Amino acid sequence: MRLRHIALLLAGLTTTSAALAADADRWTLPVAVKKLDNGLTVVVSEDHTSPTVGVSVVYHVGMRLEPKNRTGFAHLFEHLMFEGTPNAKEGVFDRVITGGGGRNNGSTRADFTNYIEVAPASALEPILWLEADRMKTLDFNPTTLKNQQDVVKEEIRVNVKNQPYGGFMWIDIGQQAFQKWENNHDGYGSFQDLENASLEDVAAFHRDYYGPNNAVLGLAGDITPEQGFALAQKYFGGIPARKAPAAPDYREGLNTKEKRIVQSDALAQVPAIAVGWKMPDRGSPDQAPMAVLGALLADGDASRFYQGTVKGRELALNMELLYGLTSEWEYDGPTLFVVNALYKPTSSADELLKAFDEEIAKVAEQGVDEATLKRVKTQLLANWYNGLETFIDRADALAKLQTLWGDAAVVNKIPGWIDGVTSADVQRAAKTYLTPANRTVIDRKPAAMLAPAAAPAAAKN
Repeated sequence: MRLRHIALLLAGLTTTSAALAADADRWTLPVAVKKLDNGLTVVVSEDHTSPTVGVSVVYHVGMRLEPKNRTGFAHLFEHLMFEGTPNAKEGVFDRVITGGGGRNNGSTRADFTNYIEVAPASALEPILWLEADRMKTLDFNPTTLKNQQDVVKEEIRVNVKNQPYGGFMWIDIGQQAFQKWENNHDGYGSFQDLENASLEDVAAFHRDYYGPNNAVLGLAGDITPEQGFALAQKYFGGIPARKAPAAPDYREGLNTKEKRIVQSDALAQVPAIAVGWKMPDRGSPDQAPMAVLGALLADGDASRFYQGTVKGRELALNMELLYGLTSEWEYDGPTLFVVNALYKPTSSADELLKAFDEEIAKVAEQGVDEATLKRVKTQLLANWYNGLETFIDRADALAKLQTLWGDAAVVNKIPGWIDGVTSADVQRAAKTYLTPANRTVIDRKPAAMLAPAAAPAAAKN
């Protein structure tokens, strides 16, 4: 969510077929994990196919854990992490990394905030010094806070308030579908709460959630585990652990009654729909079947929903699949399987929902034929492996899996979970989760479609 995305100055960062593979169809990544005495967990994946290293520092705090009455604070804090420290003033972080031939970024999600870099292996130590430095403390001052409050507000204007459909498929849908504040508030940020954030709030948030014991350092690329662990100890080992607040109970069951909302959009030209179903819990036996079902129904032009509503009946203009703000594997609390589509003014939300329900019913009643099941699982496996190709993405995936699952080796288990999904598993997922009772629907219409019709002019004598 950081606006300044530094240009990539490196080429050829993707891995080659020389990467370790268990067999022709399975790619097994090397994963080594060590926890330092201060609680920092370090994950290293060695791969010498390119003289570069990806770095990810993932903190186990995100929108779900931010303070009440400070909606968007975790997002604001992500921006503040780039504003400098007493040792490395504003701008130093970016100049050092780009000057060494790399790039960096950061993002905030419901369950984590991640900071990522990639650079030549020779530039790794300055990056680790910088990351450790801002883990220790930040340069808390009124100017920096005011500047980043304004930056985040402008980001919200650009991405939400002044955009047609304004993020309703990933902001509004969660506000309507979830019951608990931790899950249903606008984590992107409200102007009032952002403006009310104080320097004391900032300092407390850093103290409580940005300690080494609440973080995972991921390293992937031209580095051995021994080198990675030694460098982590050198730069992070002296940072004291800081006690993080206990997480609230943000668990929710499936919904038991359908919720329908109609919204007006002054910027939209055609109506749109967002349909969200609550997902199985992370680690549930239904997680992989739901991932396969989601791909079958809504991932790409070959999906059932696309073929049935965009191509077949020509009700919708497009189709998009979302899993909240993350993926089907990277969440640690309630999340949604969301289908979002623009649709023709001559059709309706009811028609689209009926078409979706018909496709879901076919799966629930008949299952999936083997050829289709194999195609969808192959598609999911390809997506998973593609997401691990670059060292920066691989380091980030490993750090997030360690943070959320407590086991970075899940990276090598997910392909087996996908492979193991049967037609009966997909049927069960369809019957359990994709029900009208577990469904939340937002029908977003152009304001002109909702405006009352003008009264007929009075007849003249």
